[in-house]
Amino acid sequence: MRLYKYMRIGLDARYLYDHFPGIGRYVANLISALSELAYEHDLIVLYNPALPNTRHDLEALRRSPNLELLHTSARPFSPAEQLQIPWLARSLRLDLLHSPYYIKPYAGLACPSVVTIYDLLGRRFPHALPRHSRLLFELAMLLAVRSATRVITISQNSRSDIASAYRISSKRITVTPLAADPHFTPQPAESIATVRARYGLPLRYLLYLGSNKPHKNLERLMRAWQELNEHGIAASNRRAEYQLVVAGHYDPRYPEAHQFIVEHGLANRVKFIPNIAEADLPALYSGAAVFVFPSYYEGFGLPPLEAMACGTPVLCAATSSLPEVVGAAALMVDPYSMSDIAAGLGRLLNDAELRGRLRAEGLQRAHQFSWRRTAEMTLAVYEEAARR
Repeated sequence: MRLYKYMRIGLDARYLYDHFPGIGRYVANLISALSELAYEHDLIVLYNPALPNTRHDLEALRRSPNLELLHTSARPFSPAEQLQIPWLARSLRLDLLHSPYYIKPYAGLACPSVVTIYDLLGRRFPHALPRHSRLLFELAMLLAVRSATRVITISQNSRSDIASAYRISSKRITVTPLAADPHFTPQPAESIATVRARYGLPLRYLLYLGSNKPHKNLERLMRAWQELNEHGIAASNRRAEYQLVVAGHYDPRYPEAHQFIVEHGLANRVKFIPNIAEADLPALYSGAAVFVFPSYYEGFGLPPLEAMACGTPVLCAATSSLPEVVGAAALMVDPYSMSDIAAGLGRLLNDAELRGRLRAEGLQRAHQFSWRRTAEMTLAVYEEAARR
């Protein structure tokens, strides 16, 4: 039984724009699930219509009876937001403000606040940030954690990292796992064939989906793929038919994986697709023989879960939050070992029975996560923060 009966909840949805694809997806799914759940509260969604948004349908959210969309000119990262957002919170008589990013109002709020911190990538891998941004990241993260009444994160691994790094009680940090969007389901052969033709994909391919930033471990994946293609880990003729497809955002600051492909003559074995339409992702996952994700560090690791929801066998790193996400439904390898990655890929490609088992177990595992459950846990955090 809830102790706090009514709240005016502000959600800072200014991150629903193209610069924040991952955070934007989190915000959109959370708002949608909360609007179906929190009927006894008022949800006030702050957003900036001037920011480019080609991914999210705000008008669909507007139709919810207990949700109000409110324009603001405040831009993320602008000094003005430190004044404008607290002023809006006061004028709207908010009982609580949820900031889904560590760039948030640090002072002046007349209500409790909740902040979502996804990971400590900037601290664990500082070279992933430009040199001038590292100090700002550390200061902003510290202020966010200290100024928030409660902290939300997305895995137990991130919870431990945050509590240790900023010396706060883990009781102030609540884990609300993410979930695959509902459209990530096994796709029919016709949809897979259409996407394969659209992007020029081979009949058989392995898939990686994500950025090419250093912590994603793409260069070692390329070395493992070269090892697998050059040396005899069984069924070499069949293996030669496969192509490794690398899809997702390409950051030109990190060309190492591309350079490795050129230098080692793997252009016919690896295909890069930098821009995939959101609507094509379920079929892209579904058509892959194996989804591979050797990242060193993830706050949650949504792509492996999306792949499992589409019925694709998964190989991923046995590190950071990934074991929490995949459980026993994926083949896990040491991301620091090129030979372990190569052996894992060879094992999956050569063992149809193993692929079938992981496909079935992955579907079951993916169904254990839902945005409704995430919203329920988030609402409990709101009520706890408001009581304090």
